[in-house]
Amino acid sequence: MDDSAAVPDVADSAERQRLEECVKEPIRTPGRIQSHGVLLAVDVNTFEIVTVSENAARWLGRSVSELGSPTLEWAVAADSHGDPVRVELSGRPFDAIIHRVGDNAIIELEPAEGAPDLGTPSVVNAIRTLGLLTSAEELRQAAAEEVKRISGFDRVMVYRFFEDGHGEIAGEASEPGMDVYSGLRFPASDIPQQARSLYLTKLSRAIVSTEDPGTPLVGSDPGAPPLDLSSAELRAVSPHHLAFMRNMGQASTVSFSLIADDRLVGMITCAHRTERRMPILLRRALEVLATQLTVQLGALESIAELRHDLSLRERRAAVLADVPSADDPLLELSEKGDALCALVEADGAILALDGVSRSVGDVPLVDRSILLAAAGTEPLHTDEIGRTHPALATLTPGFAGMLVIPVPGHGVLLFFRREAAQVIRWLGDQTASNRDTPLSPRRSFSEWRESVQGSAIAWGRTAGEARDLGRELARALDRRDEARLAQLALIDHLTGLHNRRSFERALEDVVVQGRSGVLLFLDLDDFKSVNDRQGHETGDAVLRAVADRLTQACRASDVISRLAGDEFVVLCAGLTEAEGDRVASRLVEAIGHPVQTKRGDVTITASCGVIAVEDGHTAKQLLDAADAAMYRAKKAGRNRTSR
Repeated sequence: MDDSAAVPDVADSAERQRLEECVKEPIRTPGRIQSHGVLLAVDVNTFEIVTVSENAARWLGRSVSELGSPTLEWAVAADSHGDPVRVELSGRPFDAIIHRVGDNAIIELEPAEGAPDLGTPSVVNAIRTLGLLTSAEELRQAAAEEVKRISGFDRVMVYRFFEDGHGEIAGEASEPGMDVYSGLRFPASDIPQQARSLYLTKLSRAIVSTEDPGTPLVGSDPGAPPLDLSSAELRAVSPHHLAFMRNMGQASTVSFSLIADDRLVGMITCAHRTERRMPILLRRALEVLATQLTVQLGALESIAELRHDLSLRERRAAVLADVPSADDPLLELSEKGDALCALVEADGAILALDGVSRSVGDVPLVDRSILLAAAGTEPLHTDEIGRTHPALATLTPGFAGMLVIPVPGHGVLLFFRREAAQVIRWLGDQTASNRDTPLSPRRSFSEWRESVQGSAIAWGRTAGEARDLGRELARALDRRDEARLAQLALIDHLTGLHNRRSFERALEDVVVQGRSGVLLFLDLDDFKSVNDRQGHETGDAVLRAVADRLTQACRASDVISRLAGDEFVVLCAGLTEAEGDRVASRLVEAIGHPVQTKRGDVTITASCGVIAVEDGHTAKQLLDAADAAMYRAKKAGRNRTSR
């Protein structure tokens, strides 16, 4: 089951307001960079510096004017694809990262001295170690531990995002004594949509100091639009986010995107309690690890989903297997009620098919017809019926989850889940009491538990699976109807024997295949008098009794048919004519016993013609010959056989 929907909607008015305010913030064009580095924007046509950070002269030991065209031509021409280039300026080593924005080459310089000496070979070993794991849960946890070991940061968390934007800390490694966040949920506003869109194009984001207000950028043209820093390493940080980090006790962070199908599905976030810089080469190496992690998670989740789907199809097939051949498909489904409910993890169900309804398992104790009328036949799923469908809630006391699944052309299935009290573990108190203002970040991030009432375990992907069940059940019922129609076309409706059309087809097959056998033609003696004296109801009872006696006296392989009225024929393949005589006598004797009816006992006799099935005769010729033999038996005195 998709547990993303198991979390209640925390997007109250304040949450929506925070999301709206975040959209207004110019995080792509803040006009500032983080102060631990230097940024220069160079016109690729003139090699002139058009924008520079205010700290350039202090960091580089020379004025901007001294960084003339000849000095910067190498940077404009460089094609580093985001990889750093080691340069030396005024005797100091810097990592230069270069990318293009329109006609500008953006040169970012990070000091190469003073950063922890963290080698990248250990990343390769970590990827190999993680590649051996076969559980998504274990993989996320192991990734947190490996990245913490490599980076040296105090805490590493692996986030998992759900469809509605909220997230979960699905893996964590931290120093002893620190709060444990693993398993906690956080709202979508913690990582607003515009920030998520940046994480789709920029695979890592380093924030070196939460106390750094940033260094302004100065442009040569005051009227020029702000410089787009979407792809910059040094882009300054939102004051709101800096406050958020400080409240979490974080002085530095580095985050890495987990992207699948152009969607941010998770993140790896490294956090440290004091300022700590991660070298650019290690950031690039960990970007590779994050990409590999995403691929592996996707593969493991796809395998798990395939296994789930295979198991579901097998269990669904077992539940529906006997429906096409069942005399009473609703009874058949009811007898498998536990397995049916298990398909959608429901407590109970009401099955309404072809005008008849039954209930299985635990269902609301109300009149089924009233509930069915109120629910309708359109698809519906809810896990908070009291909030979403108050009128239905009055008919389903004690239940909070309901699925309405159409069975096209036949009816509807209603599945129910009982109300289940849930406790959601949040990363910090989500109420206003934990904020200075509605728009400010949470003050505390200690675990906060929210008890949720009036809801059931969410249906998640099960709602779609239940709709598939409804469609497959409809197809099974359609096959049953088609089979019954086909059967009615070949079966005598009164006796259940083959009708003339079906018998002639069987006889034709024997003739075409050149098989031997005998054909018996029986006619009830003076049957018209039974109908005349005792009525057609009694006559029909006699015909059904004769059919039963013929069936009991013949082999399972013999083909028995009521041709019309009181005429019956039996095709006994493989018998000789002498054996056919003995069978015919046995049938005539069996028919002659009294038949019990509502009007009393009725005794009827039969005359039987016997002929051999021979080559060179058509089915019609054989039937005519058997009919003639039967009339010879009648002329001879009835209640006998004749060739």
